[in-house]
Amino acid sequence: MNKSIHIIAFDIPFPANYGGVIDVFYRIKALHELGVSIKLHCFSYGNRQEALALEKYCDQVFYYPRKKFSFDILKPYIVSTRSSELLLENLLKDEDPILFEAIHSCYYLNHPKLSGRFKMVRMHNIEHDYYELLARSEPKFLQRTYYEIESILLRRYESILNHADVILTISHKDKNCLQTRFGNRVKLLPAFHGNTSVNSKLGRGDYCFYHGKLSVAENNLAAIFLVKEVFSLIKVPFIIAGDGISSDLRKAIMPYDHIKLIEGIGPEEINDLIQNAHINVLPTFQPTGIKLKLVNVLFQGRFMLANTHMVNATGLEDACIIEDNPIKMSELIVELMKRDFKEDDLSQRRMVLGSQFNVLENAKMLIELLP
Repeated sequence: MNKSIHIIAFDIPFPANYGGVIDVFYRIKALHELGVSIKLHCFSYGNRQEALALEKYCDQVFYYPRKKFSFDILKPYIVSTRSSELLLENLLKDEDPILFEAIHSCYYLNHPKLSGRFKMVRMHNIEHDYYELLARSEPKFLQRTYYEIESILLRRYESILNHADVILTISHKDKNCLQTRFGNRVKLLPAFHGNTSVNSKLGRGDYCFYHGKLSVAENNLAAIFLVKEVFSLIKVPFIIAGDGISSDLRKAIMPYDHIKLIEGIGPEEINDLIQNAHINVLPTFQPTGIKLKLVNVLFQGRFMLANTHMVNATGLEDACIIEDNPIKMSELIVELMKRDFKEDDLSQRRMVLGSQFNVLENAKMLIELLP
């Protein structure tokens, strides 16, 4: 008998062009391929539009406008602005299980009318830790204050997960953290993504590459760190790509003619840059969840140089070269630029990724949890 499920998404998961919606979209696609009937509920805001492409994978797709303001000051803003009486009405039309995508979507998780339903929550991060780290990275006072308050509210709100039958974490680290509070209901469900095989090119490229949404403070800081602390020491060509380039980052690269900024390009161009780079360099200063761009780079790129925060407790440590010291990073880059990416490197990559990032196998694991 085919399974049916409601999925409540915090955003419209198409196009799948940033971390959170990549995980949601490719989970929907994999569940559809395995015969699951999906009723998708999306909160819409910003520039993302209703997406006809989702109807290919879902029996029904519902859209609800995310509120701009909320007077429910006891709930985190990311939760209180994602409520809709129409959503609750649609959930009550049947008895099918419900998958809440991230704590953002959990407004109705403890609603009395849903008390008898099978409910799962997909955790994309330990959100209060994520917002605390956002606050540390944010230079603007008002935005930093918002992140700080949101972190406090999210920490308190996490107890809502007591009303979930299953809690699905994206990383081993998050699983270990949440199991201390919620016990055996916490299961690891690795990230979903658009790769079906490892497509890393053999041989050698002639540049290093960093990419990310540069309007995000964390990514901006990582790019500036690489420019000032790593690539200022060596003459290896370095490309940084992403939208929202800050004046600070533009200023940082001005003295260096071997560093190039690219903006306004789409996923295909980004993927070409990933594949043709010799080294993808991805540090982060936020040790939360798992970065979907890391998973994509490992499927598509050659050598992957990361810091500890990027890979710690992700299960991907053996697929990466890990270094935290910027001087040693620069020395490693010079050495790696002399090395070909060989068949042995490719085999190691396939072994690491194939064991836990097979999208269909992970979708089957999710299906087996359903009643």
